[in-house]
Amino acid sequence: MAARKKRPPQLYGQYTDNLCSLSRKEEDELLGEKRPQRNGQGPLKRVSQAEVKAERYSKCHACAKRIQNYVTKKMGEDWIFLVLLGLVMALVSWGVDYSSAKSLQAYKWMYNSLHPSIPMQYLAWVTYPLVLILFAALFCQLVSPQAVGSGIPELKTIMRGVVLKEYLTPKAFVAKVVSLTAGLGSGIPVGKEGPFVHIASICAAVLSKFMSIFCGVYEQPYYYTDVLTVGCAVGVGCCFGTPLGGVLFSIEVTSTYFAVRNYWRGFFAATFSAFVFRVFAVWNKDAVTITALFRTNFRMDFPFDLQELPAFAVIGICSGFLGAFFVYFNRQVVLCVRRHTALSQFLTKYRLIYPGVITFVIASLTFPPGFGQFMAGELMPREAISSLFDNFTWVKHTGDPQILGRSAVWIHPKVSVFVIILLFFVMKFWMSVVATTMPIPCGGFMPVFVLGAAFGRLVGEIMAWFFPDGIVFDDIVYKILPGGYAVIGAAALTGAVSHTVSTAVICFELTGQISHILPMMVAVILANMVAQSLQPSLYDSIIQVKKLPYLPDLGWNQISKYNIFVEDIMVCDVKFISSNCKYRDVQDALEHTTVKTFPLVDSPESMILLGSVERPELQALLLRHLSTERRLRLARETQQQKLAETPYDGHRWKHESFAFVDEDEDEEEKPEVVKEKLPQQPAFISSFSEPPNGPVAPHKPLPESPTPQETPGRRFWRLRRLMRYLLCLYHPPHQQEMAEQESPEFEDPMKPEEIEAWEQEELEKNVCFNSCRIDPSPFQLVERTSLHKTHTLFSLLGLSHAYVTSMGKLRGVIALEEVNLTLLPLYSFDQSQIVIALSSASWLLPRGVKDSATTIQGRQIVLKRGMIKAVLPCSYINTGFIQCYFSRKRGARTQFQRVPAGFISQLPH
Repeated sequence: MAARKKRPPQLYGQYTDNLCSLSRKEEDELLGEKRPQRNGQGPLKRVSQAEVKAERYSKCHACAKRIQNYVTKKMGEDWIFLVLLGLVMALVSWGVDYSSAKSLQAYKWMYNSLHPSIPMQYLAWVTYPLVLILFAALFCQLVSPQAVGSGIPELKTIMRGVVLKEYLTPKAFVAKVVSLTAGLGSGIPVGKEGPFVHIASICAAVLSKFMSIFCGVYEQPYYYTDVLTVGCAVGVGCCFGTPLGGVLFSIEVTSTYFAVRNYWRGFFAATFSAFVFRVFAVWNKDAVTITALFRTNFRMDFPFDLQELPAFAVIGICSGFLGAFFVYFNRQVVLCVRRHTALSQFLTKYRLIYPGVITFVIASLTFPPGFGQFMAGELMPREAISSLFDNFTWVKHTGDPQILGRSAVWIHPKVSVFVIILLFFVMKFWMSVVATTMPIPCGGFMPVFVLGAAFGRLVGEIMAWFFPDGIVFDDIVYKILPGGYAVIGAAALTGAVSHTVSTAVICFELTGQISHILPMMVAVILANMVAQSLQPSLYDSIIQVKKLPYLPDLGWNQISKYNIFVEDIMVCDVKFISSNCKYRDVQDALEHTTVKTFPLVDSPESMILLGSVERPELQALLLRHLSTERRLRLARETQQQKLAETPYDGHRWKHESFAFVDEDEDEEEKPEVVKEKLPQQPAFISSFSEPPNGPVAPHKPLPESPTPQETPGRRFWRLRRLMRYLLCLYHPPHQQEMAEQESPEFEDPMKPEEIEAWEQEELEKNVCFNSCRIDPSPFQLVERTSLHKTHTLFSLLGLSHAYVTSMGKLRGVIALEEVNLTLLPLYSFDQSQIVIALSSASWLLPRGVKDSATTIQGRQIVLKRGMIKAVLPCSYINTGFIQCYFSRKRGARTQFQRVPAGFISQLPH
């Protein structure tokens, strides 16, 4: 017998057939199943009817699944979200305009219907806006106080990365829309654009949560900022039907750095929203076709002459000063009320008095038969804009004023047109300033727009009075168009107040003409140059007044800020959590600090930064460790272990068996019998899977009853929690409630003294961070990072804080507050004083301040009353804030200065 060749061993066995022949055999069998017979009776293999139905069902199910996935994918795309956002905001904008217009019509009808009686007309003229404003203030206060004001300052802060609670909720949306409609329908000079930016942002935030069902990208934090950016653009676009200017205005007002990827989203949504908004106006027969909101008819061949450019430049420069004064006046009104403690407390207690008094005064002064006849008081804001933009020259009109239509109110038989326009501008100026401080949803864009139109119209009428026949140049006569001056003035003053250039584009879209594009751009740029050098924008001013955490811009002229580094302004005393800390350390850190984020280091000795932990995470970690639920669970486990280790005595299961013996007792009384006989018996004994030893008495099958995990009460609790979650009313239950739900029949065996001792024992254990979410990559800076780069990173990434490290070791932390304080205006003093570079204002030193000495990093600063006695040596100060006293060499007034860290203090030689 020939010796067989030994085959190498195979890991998974070996084939017994040839692979080639096996594959051919399988192929023939498969083809034979599908090949029909020669007599045409069908395939060889017959399939049952059930299999056919199952196959059809599976195919239909797969087709439906593919359709569902396709629809879900398409619904999650950006254009669906943008279309929905634009459609909803167009409906809201048209609804607000329609309701406010009907309200103003009712206001005028009520006033005109009481024409013979002046007292009744006055009563109706004052009472109607008073009721609406008080309703708006009360509705905001009851529903959502966050709906008060413009909304743009808060949006700027939110888009900077700061979390403001309850500002983007449906309650704020309802309060904003209802109260804004009431405010606009009252005739008081309040705007619509700022509140609509807030409304559109709320709508975008709510829609993004809805769209997260189809696409999870809407849940990402970085996409949330993009959604709010688009919402701001839609808010401005649907407000006046100005998509181009709306996008540009939203970028200038709300964004320090704008992502170009959002450009097409903003234009798409704003254009669609503006189109639908104007279509609704045509459908309601407010317009014949889709046109501009305040359409003008200036001549296009020669709208202006080059000799008029100086007048346009004067409008721009004067608008810059007026815009800066408007912002300053607005801020001083708010601060004046806050400085008087008694007045502030009184107005806080009685919130309706302040808006009521302002509304009463404004309505009384604009009463048409009274003082209002000298300032066109009967015109509502939109009527005033339409009349100020018309083509008539009022100073040259000598016929019947009624042929001018609404503009007839500007012509008085006893008062000059210039006086009426001037009175209108002055009175509306302070009225607009005071009205925008009322606790109702109100914006400043439209009131300032009206003021700018009035100022431009005044300059235009003066030019028409000086040149009644027009300006002659090269044998061509250029007529003066006061309406064009009004458009330029409106754009210039609005740009000066908001520090934007896009107001020119908004004016182009509002009027439907770009004939004055060159003079308008000149005026807007000059107005911005003047206003930005004097005051911040209106929105930045409100941010400062409300003390919102916003980072100001770094000016070009602040060269000294480029020489300041992170190590000069960082906080070195950092509260941290180490990886080997105890629960007591976590408790102390939570009780003695208010920081929102704690750095996590390897150990207090090495200080290697591992990550950061949010304050709520540490609070939840500590609560879980000391919770009643955990303590009861440990008590159960301990009792189970003791019962398992106890030897069987033949009586341990007697009472449990007795509970299920077939007797004539009612089923509802059995738990009570068991409970009475076993007051110390825990509820978990019946859940043992191991049967008791010894014979068991025969009994009937157990009736189906809910287990302890699925009792009717627990099922009701779960259903209630689900419904509250769907209605956005669910809040996580407290630990005590959870413990009651998890163990409804288990009694706490520990006394209060034992519980306290147990908690103290648990606090001494090391922390387990397995169930805690840790950010492994917090933002870090090195010590020599310049302030300019720090400001850029904070603005671009929306940071609230950053950790300062060196070779991985934690050195300090710099927050938004430190950067903000450092960017305050610099103050310097001459050589007759102590030379100190400061970043905060100075005030008088209170009496009774004693001499003191401050030691900073081993360098002693001896402070005498009125001067610094010695500073050794002169160097950077790296820890927090110090207090310096200084005075002039030959002055009697002593001043006190609060010096932030990072600036040099030295004595004059």
